[in-house]
This record gives sequence, C-alpha cells and structure tokens, in this order.
Amino acid sequence: MKCKVLVVYYSQSGQLKEIVDQTTYDLVQNQDINLTKYKIEMEEEFPFPWDFYSFFNAFPDSFLQKDKNIKPIPTEILNQKYDLILLYYQVWFLSPSIPINSFLRDKQTQQILENSKIITISGSRNMWFLAQEKIKTILKERQAKLVGNIALVDHTPNLVSAMTIVNWMFSGVKKRMFNLLPLPGISEKTIQESRRFGKIILNSIQNNNYSNLQENLIQSGAVEVKPFLVSVDTKGNRMFKVWSKIIDSKQGIQREKYLKFFYYYLILAIWIISPLVNLLYIIFYPFNYFKYKKQVKYFQGIE
Repeated sequence: MKCKVLVVYYSQSGQLKEIVDQTTYDLVQNQDINLTKYKIEMEEEFPFPWDFYSFFNAFPDSFLQKDKNIKPIPTEILNQKYDLILLYYQVWFLSPSIPINSFLRDKQTQQILENSKIITISGSRNMWFLAQEKIKTILKERQAKLVGNIALVDHTPNLVSAMTIVNWMFSGVKKRMFNLLPLPGISEKTIQESRRFGKIILNSIQNNNYSNLQENLIQSGAVEVKPFLVSVDTKGNRMFKVWSKIIDSKQGIQREKYLKFFYYYLILAIWIISPLVNLLYIIFYPFNYFKYKKQVKYFQGIE
C-alpha cells in the first residue's frame, strides 16, 4: 500500500515553494509514495509586493495569532487520512504567518491533523524559535504528533538581512540592494542543498520509523540554533506582545498613527537595541555557557 503524504504550504514570493520542491523531490520520484501538494488560499489574499500600511497592519493579527478565513479545502484532501503531513511555513513578526495559523485553526483541518504525524519545515530570515513553539502548541491542541523539524534561514548578518528582506517585500523584486549587498532571503545554495533532508524523510517513510528522524536531521544540519538570536527572539516577543495589544485596540487614524510608532520602534530595535543585546551576549557568554547549551539542545529537538 502506498504511503500517503500531504504537503501544506503558503508562499507569496515563491521562495517557500522552491523549498517544497527541493525537499520533496525524492518523495515525488518514489513510486511507493502518493504525495499531494496543497497551497493555502485565503479568502482575502495578502498583497505582494506589500505596501507600507498592509505590511504593518498585518502585525497585530499575526502576532496575536488571529486566524482569517481560508478558501474551502478540496474534498479529496478532507476525505483522506494521511500517513505523514509536511507543514511548510513562514515567520511573520516572530509568529507563524497568518495563512498557516489560519489553516491550523480552521475547523476543516481537525480531521486532517488529528493523530497525524507532522514534520514542520520553516523558511525564515533567522528567528523562528518562538514561532515554532507556537506551532507546537497548536499541534498539541489538534492532537497531532510532531516527528521532525527543519529550519532554513538566511545566513547573512542580522542587520544586512533586515535591510535586504524589507526591500524585497516592498519592491517584489529579488535583487541585490545597492548592487552590493547579498540577494535577500534564503540562498539558492541552501535551498538546493535542502534536498538532502528529503532523502532522510524518505528513509523514515520506507522504514515506517520516525523515532530517530529528528536526530538524523540535526546531524545533517537541518536545525541551526544561535543563542544570541534566541535571546533577541524572546525579548522581541515580549515587546511585540505589548505593541500588538495596543495597536489591535485602535481603529482608523489612531491605528495608522500607532502603526507608524511601531515602525519607528522597529528601526530603533534593529539598529540600536539589537547591537546592544549582541554586545551584552558576548560579554556574558562565559557565564551563560551551560544555559546556552541547553537552549541549543532544546530548540534542535521537537519536544
């Protein structure tokens, strides 16, 4: 009997779709696997490229994990029970994107997720740690079993990637900023090399054994954890919690005003606060060595 695999994803720029294609390549080629790809479609689609207001207006709903309506999922998917689900997602404002959050919380998906094995694959700038924790919480609520996680990131320096990714989101064109900085997003090399993760997943499918899957993925470089970025992610979540609640309570002109305040805060956080956090991280690293080791082990895992 063929193994039934469902691939779920949402992509605006096409980057996550490239990751889907690479990591599922060997699964698609295998005749013993019946693989179905499902792209989430929103009732009200988000723009790409983004304009200033739409981009920042998505912040409160994204961070507070408010779901939006998705278009009906095809009946042939709803009526099928899958042996494995590959869940691809982006990180928006340190949280799972609104489309993936909406999919996971939609009433239609309960029967798909319940008692199903899940592998999460994220494509993000560099901070995916707490977004993954939020995904794990929803999966537990849905009684799904997480058996693996892959996190692909942009490996350029934090401040550089912040500039290039924003330029990409607002222009819709993947190009070198100032004809000098690296291309925005996850590098083509990283995406192409992610095909090796598909081979590891295929091996678990063929052996019907997922107990060592995450360990094998870690050994192949599927999850890189930098304690400094975990620290920034944690502190950012604390501040975003405050900002999201304030902005969510505003409407009309007041909302626009506070979104601009939030924009200025982000500039301050990225260019001044983040470097200071990095400096403190370096100074106190020897005193927090064992704490950081625990962080790395935890976020590489799936518990």
